[in-house]
Amino acid sequence: MSLGALDPLMTEYNQSINYDRAFYHQDVAGSIAWARANHNAGIFSKDELREIVKGLLEVEAEWEGGRFEIKPGIDEDIHTANERRLSEIVGKKIGGKLHTGLWLVEQLRKIDCWIGDLIKAMSQRAEIEIEVCMPGYTHLQRAQPIRWAHWLCSYALAFASDLERLREVIKRVNKSPLGCGALAGNPFGVDRDAIAKELGFEGLLMNSLGAVGDRKFVVETMQWAAELMGDISRISEDLIIYGTAEFGFVKLADAYSTGSSLMPQKKNSDSLELLRGKSGRVIGQMIGLTCTTKSIPSTYNKDLQESVEPLLDCIKTVSDSIRILTGVVSTLTINPKKMLAALTPDMLATDLADYLVRKGVPFRETHHISGRVVAEAESKGVGIDQLSYEDLRAIDSRLGSDFVFDHEKSVELKTAKGGTSKSSVREQIQLLKGMITG
Repeated sequence: MSLGALDPLMTEYNQSINYDRAFYHQDVAGSIAWARANHNAGIFSKDELREIVKGLLEVEAEWEGGRFEIKPGIDEDIHTANERRLSEIVGKKIGGKLHTGLWLVEQLRKIDCWIGDLIKAMSQRAEIEIEVCMPGYTHLQRAQPIRWAHWLCSYALAFASDLERLREVIKRVNKSPLGCGALAGNPFGVDRDAIAKELGFEGLLMNSLGAVGDRKFVVETMQWAAELMGDISRISEDLIIYGTAEFGFVKLADAYSTGSSLMPQKKNSDSLELLRGKSGRVIGQMIGLTCTTKSIPSTYNKDLQESVEPLLDCIKTVSDSIRILTGVVSTLTINPKKMLAALTPDMLATDLADYLVRKGVPFRETHHISGRVVAEAESKGVGIDQLSYEDLRAIDSRLGSDFVFDHEKSVELKTAKGGTSKSSVREQIQLLKGMITG
């Protein structure tokens, strides 16, 4: 290695072209807008602008056709690659920035649509299968009867909240840094507002020092993605459990499950297990980037290049995960008989307490009475619905024969907003439909 030359490994270590090439379209669009702004400021003539735009469109066509030749050691990133090729085509150079933010907003708007598809698939199933009852669980133990549709809505509403937050993120990250120069601003009076409007940005980053070192748009997006993947992981875990032979509530379509290479009787929930696993990947990337950015001094530092690769992977992982989950939810089959068979009489113990509350008994006392009923049934080795009227009266005289052990009646009593009765679930479904459209 000659004196003053860069170590070849350092050259490779320094470049980002192998992954930020994904931004070629946004870089070309941003460069065209930047050239137009310079023309308006008197820097480029009309003929120069025409040649630059023509050359940039040719560069874009080479990328789209797979003909663009990357020059190792020369093309450090997507912008230097496009700038180098433009110079070869038109013999001129043009300034600009790496247009990660523009690319990101485009991707987030696609994700918005895919989350909407997921919510729609879940709400449609809830509407169709609203009659089906199943156990609701706390601590993975049977707790109270609920509707399958209520369970679907619980996650659909979580995803609807994620969608609301995504739309807020898009508004915050859709700010243009173009026209800030290296750090101090632009000396030629370019119209930053016009550039932002042409590219579809909703506003400007208003301090050039902050703008060149800003990666909050990446960190906030990845924080949002981590929240979303947490919800995807949780529904995946539920469905994995519900799909086991011990539960048998759901069965995944062949398109989203595989057989065992050794045990032919097994059908594995690979799609759901991967969704659960990839949530850790996205969360880890978010934490890693947060650690990278936390101690960087003001304005641009090379550390910020480390925001691109995890962002690209995060967006792909999230995009794929949403669509895989939509496919799983849309194609799985349920077993209402297994769900109904899993409903046990002791799950109505709380309903017995509620019955006494309606008779004016304080809830703390009714809870104790209901517990005694459960204990009596256990001592006799029967369900609480098999205790005689005399057995119940012996525990408390206020327990009348008008109490009926009925799971369907139990769910239909939960009529308050957010509950598991048909009317409450239908209200949730209508709410979801409105949240999709925003």
